[in-house]
Amino acid sequence: MTQAKPTRSDIESAIRNIPDFPKPGIQFKDITPVLADPRLFAGSIDLLIGNFKPGMVDAIVGIDARGFIFAAAAALKLEAGFVPVRKKGKLPYQTHEQSYDLEYGANAIAIHIDAVKPGSRVLLIDDLLATGGTAAAAASLLQKVGAEILEISFLIELKFLAGRDKLQNYPVRSIISY
Repeated sequence: MTQAKPTRSDIESAIRNIPDFPKPGIQFKDITPVLADPRLFAGSIDLLIGNFKPGMVDAIVGIDARGFIFAAAAALKLEAGFVPVRKKGKLPYQTHEQSYDLEYGANAIAIHIDAVKPGSRVLLIDDLLATGGTAAAAASLLQKVGAEILEISFLIELKFLAGRDKLQNYPVRSIISY
């Protein structure tokens, strides 16, 4: 007998809250219990790609590093390519780079210059939307390579950090909100 597909609530109840990680005052949302449960992991992928079917998307773009986990699985399910957006200096070929601000300082991410063809229909996936800086930088990179962003999807959104405000030009969807 097959089990019923997990609900958002099932997935949310598996996410652990780790106080004061990686530093005091942070409430880290640990997704590893979701990843360890094949039913919850598959269900989270189904929810992340729920608006799409095979053939509707050319590439799934995942943001370094936990976004890779969800994006690669989504790419297989949608029969699309997988494209990594990595931290600056981690991709071996020619790249476009985009800087973004952090709470204390700045960071940069990169994409191969030929990662997607102009006009490619892409879905951008990450595990968590916090302040929106990384996702906005990734969206900017996708614009540089000429991609059409169909949606930006997150497993978790921390609404109190208002990251969605930096992504107003795109359809944004999150599965679980805190």
